[in-house]
Parts: sequence; structure tokens; C-alpha cells
Amino acid sequence: MAEPHRVLASAERYRGSRIRVRQDTVAIAGIEGVHTREIVEAPDAVVIVPIDADGNVLMVEQYRNAVRRVLLELPAGGIDPGETPQECAQRELREEAGHSAASWTKLGAFYTVPGIASELMHAFLAADLTEDPLPADEDEDVEMRRVPWSEALRMARSGELMDGKSIAALLLAEPLAPQRAD
Repeated sequence: MAEPHRVLASAERYRGSRIRVRQDTVAIAGIEGVHTREIVEAPDAVVIVPIDADGNVLMVEQYRNAVRRVLLELPAGGIDPGETPQECAQRELREEAGHSAASWTKLGAFYTVPGIASELMHAFLAADLTEDPLPADEDEDVEMRRVPWSEALRMARSGELMDGKSIAALLLAEPLAPQRAD
């Protein structure tokens, strides 16, 4: 098994409103010399698989500036200070998809890009949905789409979906999704 890197020095290189970038100087067991690692420290986040009574997954289309394209994704967002993952999931579902859920199941958690970022993504399945919108964040322009469960799963498996957190959450939800969700 690989041994942990020994951090020799760490310096903050950037601090923004949601992220921080630090540069670590590390010694790696069995490898000569010292090495540099740039790490994005981001708040933990949530992703939600909301399935309506007709077996549709509520997804959102939004422009992602980092990749310069519109992506189809599951509702998701960063956890605010003092907020639990489930509280964040409830808020994000209302903000992005305009619904609340009576039934919540934690699907698990995973690191999104552990080679360069600290963000831990908490995944939830949401069911028993009712329309219950909250205003979207002022800098978000999202459009909600209902996608049949079987189509969302096909898109995750085929590579048509390009958002990793959505792919992972859909696959985590598959064993728990309602059988009639086709």
C-alpha cells in the first residue's frame, strides 16, 4: 500500500469566495527529492437524484463556465457553513428543481477529484416530490428537465452525460430506484 506523503511546507496561493488554493511541498516515500502539489480546498457539496411519481428524474441544464458548455446534471450545490448535507440537499432541490421531497435516502459520499481537490460529495435519493420552489441563486441560470429513469441511466452509462457527480449518483441510486420508474 502506498504511504502518505509527508508535507514539508504548505502555503496559501489564492483565496476566493468559495475556494482556496494551497501549494504543498511534499516528500514521497521511495521517491527521491521534494515535490509540489497544488490543492483546491472547496466546501463539501451534495448531489440529489430526485425521482417523481411518474418515474422521471428531475435534472437541470446549466452553462458551466469552466468547460464552456451547457451540461445536463442532477441538482447539486455546496454546503453552507453550519448546514448539514441533508439540509443543503433539501435547499438545493428547491432552488434548482423547484421541488421538495418527503422521502430522503443517503446514497453515500465520494471525492470528486481527489488528485487536486478536497471536495467531498454527499449523494441523496429524493422521492415523494411536491412543487415547492425557492428563488435560484442570483448567479445561476438553470432549466429543469424531467428525464425518464431508464433514459437518465442510459445517458449515464453511454457517456452522453458529462458531469461526473451526476453519473456517480445515478449509478449509486440504481439499486434503490423504484421498479416502476421505467
